[in-house]
Order: sequence, then C-alpha cells, then structure tokens
Amino acid sequence: MLKTNLLKKTKKKFTRHHSDRYKRLRKAWRKPKGIDNCVRRRFKGKTLMPNIGYGSDKNTRNLSRRGLYKIKIQNCDDLNMFIMSNRIIECEISRNISRKNKIEILKKARELDIKLSNPPRQEKL
Repeated sequence: MLKTNLLKKTKKKFTRHHSDRYKRLRKAWRKPKGIDNCVRRRFKGKTLMPNIGYGSDKNTRNLSRRGLYKIKIQNCDDLNMFIMSNRIIECEISRNISRKNKIEILKKARELDIKLSNPPRQEKL
C-alpha cells in the first residue's frame, strides 16, 4: 500500500434552499429547479450547490485518519473475512451490539491481529 498524505477536506453540509426560512422544508439537500431560482443560477452570496469539486482525493477517499479502511462488523464471524487484509483495514463494532458480544469480538480481533476503532472499555478483561 502506498503511503499518501492523509490531508482530508472538511465535509461541507449542504442544506436545502430556504430550509432556514420555512419549517415545512427539511434540511436535507434538494436541487432547486425553479426558472428564477437564485441558487440554481449561482448568484453571488447565495447558498452553494454541491458539485464534483467538493469530492475527496481518490487515493484517500474511504480512509480513516490512521490510513486504514473502516469496516462495520456485527459478530465474530465477520472478523474471519478480514484475516488476510488485517494490515489495511480497521473494524468498527456496530452500536447495537451487547457488551458481552463486544468483548467476544475484541478477544477474537486480538487473536487475528485486527485493529478495532471502538473497542469496549476494559474493566474486567
């Protein structure tokens, strides 16, 4: 794996035009389609629309700050898929997993030398 500079852009939150003005409009981005719409026509000082220039660098696109790909796991069996790629990935335990199962996953990850981005707190391990 090539070492690249992990300088990542800050992700801009694009909000829907006039979502701050009207409560009935949700914050989620929708492209304006009106013929006179100032955002669609890109007037100066108006809300910016998302475009391809806001994308990340192709080499660092799905990488975490440690330079590894982050993958969500649900159980111990999911760890078996990543035995061969434990140098380029880090696993993240899903939020709705019980504490008992998180500890099992942690033990299995230590056996297989797989990094966890959110290991359970170790009080009595």
